[in-house]
Amino acid sequence: MLDGRCTCGEVRYRLKAKPLFVHCCHCRWCQRETGSAFALNALIEAEAVEPLGGEPVGVATPSESGKGQIIHRCPTCEVAVWSVYSGAGPDFRFIRVGTLDDPDACPPDIHIYTESKQPWVVLPQHIPAMAQYYRRSEHWPKESLERREAVLAKRRG
Repeated sequence: MLDGRCTCGEVRYRLKAKPLFVHCCHCRWCQRETGSAFALNALIEAEAVEPLGGEPVGVATPSESGKGQIIHRCPTCEVAVWSVYSGAGPDFRFIRVGTLDDPDACPPDIHIYTESKQPWVVLPQHIPAMAQYYRRSEHWPKESLERREAVLAKRRG
């Protein structure tokens, strides 16, 4: 289990499972949203995120896909703790790895949208890097694919 929090500590949470997959996104939208070179997000089932204190506020934010996302922020310090992307739906959360108490525990599994990465960012050779997005079936571990499918099966009823 991994714990995380916003900067002021009002919003606290626990990941009750290992993330499905960790994205390091270098798209210009993520660069703008974070004010940094990339966004590092750990994708996990929403039911595996246990609230430990405080309730983040969802802020509707546009995205390049046009479908938008809801960025969940602490109501006090306004730090983004996770996002819900329209494409993935409300059953999944994209946890901002930097809000984990031990962010070293979630290194990227893949670098995406590297065609727009900052030129001074040097990517490690042992981690897949994609110019744009990727096929989940080609990169995710079998266990993660199965966990994702279980959530989607519940959603279908």
